[in-house]
Amino acid sequence: MQEHYHSSYDHLKSELQAAARDFDHIGDVLQDSRNTVKVITINGERFNYKRFKVPGFINKLVYRFFRTSKAQRSFEYAQRLLENGIGTPQPVAYFLELGPISLGSSFYISKQYDADFTFRDLIQDENIPDKEGILRSYTRFLYKMHESGIYFMDNSLGNTLITAKNEDYEFALVDLNRMKFYDIPWDDRMRNFARLSPVKWPFEIMGDEYSKLSRNHNSQTTTDQMWHYAQEFQYKFARKKRYKKRFKAFLKA
Repeated sequence: MQEHYHSSYDHLKSELQAAARDFDHIGDVLQDSRNTVKVITINGERFNYKRFKVPGFINKLVYRFFRTSKAQRSFEYAQRLLENGIGTPQPVAYFLELGPISLGSSFYISKQYDADFTFRDLIQDENIPDKEGILRSYTRFLYKMHESGIYFMDNSLGNTLITAKNEDYEFALVDLNRMKFYDIPWDDRMRNFARLSPVKWPFEIMGDEYSKLSRNHNSQTTTDQMWHYAQEFQYKFARKKRYKKRFKAFLKA
C-alpha cells in the first residue's frame, strides 16, 4: 500500500491505516454505490473515507503507469484549492494498493465536513430562506475560482456544501478528482454553471451577479448564456438516460 499524509496528520498514521484495513466493518455509510464513502471516528476526530471502485482491467494498467489515481488527484487538488482560499474539506491522506502492473483499491481521506445543506437542497427545498443571497454569494465564490484559473469539472448539484456563517455563507467543494487549471475563457465559465439547476430562476440571479463581477457583460446576456448551456446539458443527460434504458431492455429481451 502506497501512503501519503498531510503533515498535520503524521501522528495518526497507524490509526488511519488500520481504519482503511477495517473499512468494510467500521464507520457510518454516507454513500454506497460506485464508490463507497464512510465517516470513521479516530481518537475523537471524524474522518471521511472515500474508497474508489477498483478500475477495470485496462484502467488498472493506466492508473498504475500512465495516469494519476483519483485518490491522489483528490488530495492534491484539495491542497491547491485551499492554497487559493477555496473551501473544501481538509485533506488528510490517500492510500493506493499497487500491484506489480496494476492499481487495486484506493482511498482518499479528508476531515468530515458537516454542512447545513448542499446546492441540490438549495434548488429543491422550498423551506431554505434567503435563496437569492446564497446564490449571489455562491456566484462570487465560483467567480473567485475562475479568476484563480480553477475549473471544477464536476460542478454539479451534490458537490457543493453550504454553511451559513456570520451573516454570510461558506462553500466547500467535494468529489474533486476532475479539475483543470488554466486561464478560463468566458464560454467555459458559463458552461461551468450548466449542471447546477434544471430550472431557469437560479441562473437569473447568478447571471446578474456574475455580470456585475465581470463588468464586461450585461446581466441578460450572461443569464441567457448560462441557461443555454444548462439546457444543452439537460438534453444530453436525458438522451443518455434513454439510451441506457433501451440498452437494458435489449439485454433483457
